[in-house]
Amino acid sequence: MPLINVIIILAVVGVILWLINSYIPMQSTIKRILNVVVIIAVIIWLLSVFGVIGSLSGIRIGN
Repeated sequence: MPLINVIIILAVVGVILWLINSYIPMQSTIKRILNVVVIIAVIIWLLSVFGVIGSLSGIRIGN
C-alpha cells in the first residue's frame, strides 16, 4: 500500500474521530473508551500494513 494512501486513511480516521468527539454528545468515559479502541485498531492496522505483524486474515474470533 503506498504511503500516501496510509496518510490519507489516517487523516480520514482522525477527522471522523474528531467529528464524533466534537458533535456527538457522550459521557467522557465513553469518549475515552471509543478513542482508545480506535487508536488500538489503527495501531494494529498500521503494524499489519508495514508488515510488522502477519496478515489480519488469520485472526479468528470465537469458535
